[in-house]
Amino acid sequence: MNEPKQNRLRAEWAAFREGVSSLDLQTVTILLMSAVLMIVQLQFGSRRFFRRTFGDHVAAGNLELFSWAWWFVVQGVLGFVIPVFILLVLFKRTPRDAGLGLGDWKLAGGLALAYLPLVIAGTWVLSAGSSFQADYPHLKSAATDWGVFWTYHLLFLFYWMGWEYLWRGFVLFGTARTFGLYAIIIQTVPFAILHASKPLAEGLLSVLGGVALGALVWRCRSFWIAVPIHSAQMLILDIFCALRIRSGEDGLGWNAFQAMLDYL
Repeated sequence: MNEPKQNRLRAEWAAFREGVSSLDLQTVTILLMSAVLMIVQLQFGSRRFFRRTFGDHVAAGNLELFSWAWWFVVQGVLGFVIPVFILLVLFKRTPRDAGLGLGDWKLAGGLALAYLPLVIAGTWVLSAGSSFQADYPHLKSAATDWGVFWTYHLLFLFYWMGWEYLWRGFVLFGTARTFGLYAIIIQTVPFAILHASKPLAEGLLSVLGGVALGALVWRCRSFWIAVPIHSAQMLILDIFCALRIRSGEDGLGWNAFQAMLDYL
């Protein structure tokens, strides 16, 4: 190899090393790990994977509940437990820096309470539709067994922690020192892409929702506000649908509500 080529290679290698050394290790790790964790979730965290891998070892009557539990727990571990370990243990960040503190809990609590009546009213109306009753709760046995229902939703809460922390905690707070406010937009992109298989309206709204939730979490300095906002919608809709399925009531008036209370 002649001298000019050797010099060129040395120069390229030096430029490469300089470029790598200029990168923030925490930011690079978080962006790459968020992709890895999501790929692992999609490959190994699905209910289909559980049924295919463990179905022969689970009683038929428990298969559906266990497959949902698998999905929820894997998402909770990959989206919450591992990211928290990376930020708190590997990078020595404080819980506050990682978005795990209480933050502005008064503002967060006030917004959650203000949002709750809208959720109740909206899910009450939606639950009257036969298409919603056919789809919610996703675990059909939860509609007729309150023990199964609350077990399902307790596990579902862990799922929401993993789903929300991965984007609104790990990516948002973990890259904030590099990107500042742009971290809100950055965490929205993968969140929205994961809604690509949803109906068009829901997919497009996920862009707006990702920005809005990201901005809210940024303002409150805590990811926790995102968990009840997301989980309350599903929980209340499932309660109303389960009550309607049990009672056979599809009305929207007070009499229908009173009749459904007998099935609590």
